[in-house]
Parts: sequence; structure tokens; C-alpha cells
Amino acid sequence: MSVIKYNNVATQLKTLRDNIHYHNYRYYALDDPQIPDVEYDKLLRQLQQLETQHPELITSDSPSQRVGSQPLPEFTHITHEIPMLSLDNAFNEEEIRAFNRRISERLKREKAIEYACEPKLDGIAVSLLYKEGLLIRGATRGDGSTGEDITQNVRTIGSIPLKLRGQEYPQVLEVRGEIYMPKAGFEALNEAARKKKTKVFVNPRNAAAGSLRQLDAKVTAQRPLEMCAYNVGLVKGGKLPERHSDILQTLSTWGFRISQEISVASTIDACLSYYQELVSKRDTLSYDIDGIVFKVNSIALQTQLGFIARAPRWAIAYKFPAEEAVTQLLDVEFQVGRTGAITPVARLQPVFVCGVTITNASLHNRDEIKRLNIRIGDTVIVRRAGDVIPKVVAVVNTKLPEKTRPGEFEGAIVFPDRCPVCQSTITILSGEVIARCSGGLVCSAQRKQAIKHFVSRKAMDIDGLGDKLVEQLVDSGQINSVADIYQLELEPLAAMERMGGKSATNLLQAIEKSKFTSLRRLIYALGIRGVGEATARNLAQSFGSLEAIMVADKEALSAINDIGPIVADFIVQFFQQPNNQAVIVGLRQAGVHWPDVVVTISHLPLRGKTFVLTGTLETLSRSQAKAKLEALGAAVSGSVSHKTDYLVAAAKSGSKLKKAQNLDVEIMDEQALVTLLTEISA
Repeated sequence: MSVIKYNNVATQLKTLRDNIHYHNYRYYALDDPQIPDVEYDKLLRQLQQLETQHPELITSDSPSQRVGSQPLPEFTHITHEIPMLSLDNAFNEEEIRAFNRRISERLKREKAIEYACEPKLDGIAVSLLYKEGLLIRGATRGDGSTGEDITQNVRTIGSIPLKLRGQEYPQVLEVRGEIYMPKAGFEALNEAARKKKTKVFVNPRNAAAGSLRQLDAKVTAQRPLEMCAYNVGLVKGGKLPERHSDILQTLSTWGFRISQEISVASTIDACLSYYQELVSKRDTLSYDIDGIVFKVNSIALQTQLGFIARAPRWAIAYKFPAEEAVTQLLDVEFQVGRTGAITPVARLQPVFVCGVTITNASLHNRDEIKRLNIRIGDTVIVRRAGDVIPKVVAVVNTKLPEKTRPGEFEGAIVFPDRCPVCQSTITILSGEVIARCSGGLVCSAQRKQAIKHFVSRKAMDIDGLGDKLVEQLVDSGQINSVADIYQLELEPLAAMERMGGKSATNLLQAIEKSKFTSLRRLIYALGIRGVGEATARNLAQSFGSLEAIMVADKEALSAINDIGPIVADFIVQFFQQPNNQAVIVGLRQAGVHWPDVVVTISHLPLRGKTFVLTGTLETLSRSQAKAKLEALGAAVSGSVSHKTDYLVAAAKSGSKLKKAQNLDVEIMDEQALVTLLTEISA
């Protein structure tokens, strides 16, 4: 009887392992999970419990064995049987065309050459060795000939298969790829480090490298690493396809993640078009890339072309403009924002980064200055990604000026105690890191920004009152608060630079038109910290009048959808300030008026419900549907989660629909949404 029971457990364990391997493949290689995370976790727990009861049945390829070895005293070295060479780089179109000409001439070929095109992930190159389908070794590239054995660490990465799928793989197979850290995982890792007040990483690549070089694999297992296969090395006892692009697709069937951006180009012009396409979508990708790799697609032609000393002749990396550069910190100035936030701004020796000359970069706050241990005169690394504001991410410790390290005052950045604009006291609220000017509306820096916000399109929508004119009016003393906008007169306006009679008349008409507004627009226009459009609408719908909001306490405000205790406190503080009360009185006296909102029990029938919209709506635009739902009290989210009540799935719905189905979220089509809105509004 014991033998029969033993076989049953062994069969059950094999079934569980195969099932988990399959779902890992769906999740990591295909990015198409078939079960929700909670069901996957149940399978893994069941496997772990059975293996705990029967440790003699544990196998090296079991999903439970991704972490478990003791920390290493040090990494051992391995020799790559086939060297892991680097790639030559190109930085412009002409260099890419020259690469194509060299290949054509060497092959004595007039026919266009077909290329495999792949994004160049910004991570760490690794080698994975499989024998009989089982992972037996992982190694870093090292110097190309010798690398470090990181087997324990690579086993912790979910997108690296411990056992290959299928049966047609070679007896010995070396797979090469890039281990990287997705942007979201990188931000989460650094946010956790900030909360613990420990060191943060400069960029995802450094984070990936640091995670892979942990002697304790349990630490690596906690890091959000992924691996993407891009080539093969040693192959014995089997045959692979004759085109590089087909090899990658074959690796995918064996369980490896490959880039979803892979393409085949029939000409060098098509390669350049692919490059431009990836440049345009680079910032939307979930991971960092620093260029495009073009490889001759034919393996036979690759063999014919061969190698030079350190790189293959048949491949090249077309690098993007650098997102990071090294320069010198010349000075630090302190800017005052609309909410009074004091932001230190680095003045830099001009440096070209990602296609733009950078002279200024954010240092964020006092804590960031302390974390960087930065001083004026330091050599620093500046980073700029897409349209993101440039920031200083690190000090280059090997290039420090003399007498600038701890213990020396020279070059120290001194955070001011008073506002650099109005000299009001600078305060830091409990639990915050941002320092703020306490001057409120008496601070001209805040006053300008507050007025610009007040007149903006989504606020009072005063056409013609742009940023430069606001600055002129404040500097000339014609406007000291938003209420003064309604006291402007024709002649002084017409006399201003670039105005004239007609422009001044049109502006006064726009100001007059703005006097009749809605309660939600007015609340938003006041610029209360933390109160955006949605919060302003919820306040209006919940309280009905400005007077009711002004006297509401923190508890009453916190009961409103999407208002927490912090924002509630901001609202209370705003309306308690005499200066702000005076501005509201001034607006009323100037003729600005807004109707109260009738608050009834049925006014917000969808309060507490969360909707997600996906696909292409035909009857309503996405923004119209969102506005109608929010007007009825619903929250409209951009992603599906356990908190989602309804998914509106229109034509061409994608991954959100699959996730909603897995989470048993109620799904309605566009017609059902229109019917719901019509019935509620009737």
C-alpha cells in the first residue's frame, strides 16, 4: 500500500509542477496569464506543502526551488566556451548605412540583406546553460571570455525557465539574454528604500546589476527582475532554425520571454524606419532601452561574415541619444511654486542630454540634497528621459573637488529659512519632506501661479489672459489677488505691451463672461492644495454650496469619495485663512456668481462604485463616458483590480477584459452602459 501511495504523491507533484511551469510560461513568456494571481499562489502553496511532507521527492527544477540555497562566500568564475562578444555601435543614419555597405561588399552581394531588429534592453547580459532541458548554470558576461557564476540568483527570476518546455530542444543549449528591471519595479524598489531611509538606486540598470551580484539569493528573489532572450551560444545534440528571428520564436516556445517589439526588415531603409518607430514609443515602454540592435537574419550569412576581435561583423547597435551625462554643479537656486513649495534647482555647466542642452535640473527637496551628499562644485550625473524634467541622480565620487567631502563646509548647499521671494518663514509640516513658504497670497511667486491657475481653461476659463500677461499685471501692481481680475479697466490694459484696444476689449469680455460659473469650477479655480477636478466635483455634489464647504470640519470632508484626512486638512486650513476668505468676498462683490447644487439622495447613485473603460467606444467618447459616470458619483480607474465593480468593454478590448474575467468583475458592453446612464438620468 505504501508504494501505491508514494506513486500517487509523485504523480500529483509532477502534475502540480507541470501546471505551474505552464502558467509561468503564459505569464512571463507570452504575457498572457490564464489564471489570477490568487489561484497561482494556491497552486504554489499546495506544491510547497506536499514537498514539505515528502522532501525526498523534491527535484531541482521544481518551482519551489527558486530560492533556498545558503548565501555564497563569493562568486566563482566560469569560462564561456563561446565568447560573449560586445557589439559595435552606430550613432547616426550614415553609420548604419555604412555598416550595411560593408556587409554587402564583404558578401559581394547586390540583393538587399534581411535584418532582424530588436530593442536593446538596458540591463545585464547573462548566459544560461541547459542540459537535457534543465537549467544547470547561469553566468554573467564578464569580460566576454570569463564571467561569474550566478546560478543561484538567476534561478530566482520567474521569467527564466528552470525546465524547458516541449521535447525538441538540443541536448546542450546555451541561451543568452538581458536581465533588467522594469520601470514600475524600479520605482517601487526605490520608494521602499526611501521609506526605510536606505540607499536608492540611480537607474534601473544599476538596480538590476546590484540585484544580480547579491551573494544571498534570497535578496535577489525580492527584486523585480525580468529576463529577455536575444540569442544562443553553445548548441550540441540538436538543430536550430536557419534565421535568427525564427530562433527567437523557437526559444519562446521553449519557455523564454522574447521582446514583443522584434521585427524583420527586408532593407536597411526598413531598419531605419523601425528605429524611428521605436524612438517614438520608447517612453511608453515598461522597461528602459538604449538603442536598437540590427542583426543579419540569415545564420549562414552570419557564419560567412564572421567576427572581428571583439564583435560580430553581422550585428550593430544603433544607440539612442544618451539619457545621462556628466557635468558640474555650478550653483543652487531656490524656486517657489504655486502652493509655496520651495524647490532647489541645480544650475549646471551646460551639457547635451537626450537631444537637449541641459542647464538646470531639479534637486527636489532638502532630504534629496542630504541623500546625494552633494555640494556646489561637484561633478554630477544628470538624467533626462523623454519629457521628464532633468534631475541630478548621483555625485561622481571619483571626480570630487578638494575640500568638499564630509567635515568641510566649502560648497555646502544651505537651505533657506525664509522665502527667497517674500521673506516669509519657511515651514515643513509634520510627515512631509517639502518645505513651503508661509506667505500665501502675499508672496508674489505664489500669487502669479495662483492667478495663472485661476484663469486656466479647466478653472474659470478666461481666454486671452495668458501667463506672460498675468506676470505683467502682477509686476505692474494691477493685480494683487484673483479678485482684482474683475476690476481691470480698458485703458490701462490697452496700454500694455502687445495688447491694444481690440485685444483689451476681447479680454474684458472674456472676464465678464467668466463671472457666471459653476460651483465645481470655482472650487477647482481656488487652487486648494490636493483638490483637483474630480475632488472639486465631489465637494460640490456632496455639500451643494460653497458656504457649507467653508464650515465643514475634517471628519465631514473625509467622508467624501476620494478625500482622505490629509486633503481634508488642506481644505480646512485654506478656508480658515482670513486672506482667502477676503478673496472669496471680493469675488462675490465683483459679480462672480455660481448656482448651488441640489444635493439629494439619488444625486449620486453610483457613489462607491468603480468603473474601468476599455476598447473603442462608438456612441460616447472615452472622456464623455468618464464625465457622465463621475457626475453620478462613480470612480473611473485606468486599471482593473479587485476593487473594480464594472468593466465597460467596447470594441477592440484587450488585456483589461481578460483580467476582469479572471477576477470575476462584472462586464458590460457599450450599449449596457448607455442604457444604465439613460435610466439613472431619467
